Amino acid sequence: MALHQQLPFFNPSVPFTKKIQGNLMDGMMVTVFGKVKADADRFQLDLQSGSDIVLHFNPRLEGGSGCVVHNTYENRNWGSKEQKNETPFPRAQTFVLQILITQESYKISTNGKTFSEYKHRMPFSSVDSICISGKVELSLVAFQSLAEQKNETPFPRGQTFVLQILITQESYKISTNGKTFSEYKHRMPFSSVDSICISGKVELSLVAFQSLAPHHAAPPGSFMVPYKSIIRGGLQPGKIIVAQGKINSQAKSIELNLHHKFGIAFHYNPHFDENVVVRNTFENGKWRDMEERSGPMPFKRGQPFLVTIFCSRDHYKVFVNGEETHTFNHRFTKLREIDVLEVTIFCSRDHYKVFVNGEETHTFNHRFTKLREIDVLEVSGDMELTFVQP
Repeated sequence: MALHQQLPFFNPSVPFTKKIQGNLMDGMMVTVFGKVKADADRFQLDLQSGSDIVLHFNPRLEGGSGCVVHNTYENRNWGSKEQKNETPFPRAQTFVLQILITQESYKISTNGKTFSEYKHRMPFSSVDSICISGKVELSLVAFQSLAEQKNETPFPRGQTFVLQILITQESYKISTNGKTFSEYKHRMPFSSVDSICISGKVELSLVAFQSLAPHHAAPPGSFMVPYKSIIRGGLQPGKIIVAQGKINSQAKSIELNLHHKFGIAFHYNPHFDENVVVRNTFENGKWRDMEERSGPMPFKRGQPFLVTIFCSRDHYKVFVNGEETHTFNHRFTKLREIDVLEVTIFCSRDHYKVFVNGEETHTFNHRFTKLREIDVLEVSGDMELTFVQP
C-alpha cells in the first residue's frame, strides 16, 4: 500500500506508535492535530527507522518562552541538536503540526505558519514508523501525498486558469489558480520591463495589472486577490483542506463550500445569531431536505480560526482549531469532480467586470463612484480570510 493511501488515525492514545505503510516520499505531508496538556513540560514526535530516530522534534515548555529541539539518533548516538528558542505550543491549547518532506529537508509548520526547517541527516525514505509521546492529547494523525502533483502542469487542456505574477525585490513569485507554483530569481532589473507578450494555443479573457504597494505586498503564506480556491485533480480520500482566518466582530454567518460542476457537495455554514453550524448539499437546483444542525458551534465573533476538512472514503471530518467538531457523510460520491468555485472581480474606471472560472460573466456599472472609499472585501459571508489581499 502506497503511503498516500495510509489511513489516518483518529483520537489515538498517547504514547502513539505506528508503522507507516510504504516509504516517505518527496512531497509527503504529515499532519498532527493535538492539544498540549495543562501541566505539560514537554512532548516529542519522532520519525523512526528501526531503532534510529531520523527526525526528533521535541517542544520543551520549561521556563521562559520554552524551546524546540531538533535532532537525529543514529547508531545509538545523538547528533548535534538544533534548537529554536521559542515554542508555538502553549499549555492547554490545541495545535496543528505539519511536516512537509522535501528532497533537502523537513519543513515544519505550526497552526498554518512556517516554524522551522531541518536538513536531512539520514535518508527520509528509510522512515518506517512514527512515535508521539509526552504530555499531549491527539485527535488526528494523517498522511497526505502531494507527490503526484509535483511534475504536473497547472494548465490542463480545455480548462480555464488564472495566472498571477507578483514582482518582489528578489524574484517573480508565480501562482496559478490561487496556489503558489514557482519562484524565479531576477537576472535583469525588473524596472527595465516595458512590454508583455503572450503567445501560443491559449485564449485570453483578462490581462490586468494591480499594485499592491499601498498594502506593502501580501504577507508570507497568504494568497493574493483575486481569491481562488480550485482543487486540482478534485478530492480524494486522504485529502486535507485548510482555511485560516478571522471572524468579523459583527458576523452573522460564514460559508465554506466544496463545489462540483452541478452543485455543492458539502456546504459548511456557521450561523452566529442561531449559534449553530448548518451542513447540507445543493444539487439539482435545490438544497437537500436533510439539513444537519447537530453538534457544537466552535466559532466566535472577532476570533481567529483554523478549519481543516479531512476527506475520507465515506465522509468529511471537520476540525476547528484542532478540535474535531463535525462529521458529514458523502452525498455526492464522485469526489474527483469536486472543486471549489473561484470568483474574480475586475474594477475599471467605469464598471466592474466579473469573471467566474476565468470566463467573463457580468458587467456592473459603478453607482458609487468614490472608488478609493471602497475599502472592505467580503468573501462567502462575514469572513476575513488571512490569505486574501485586497
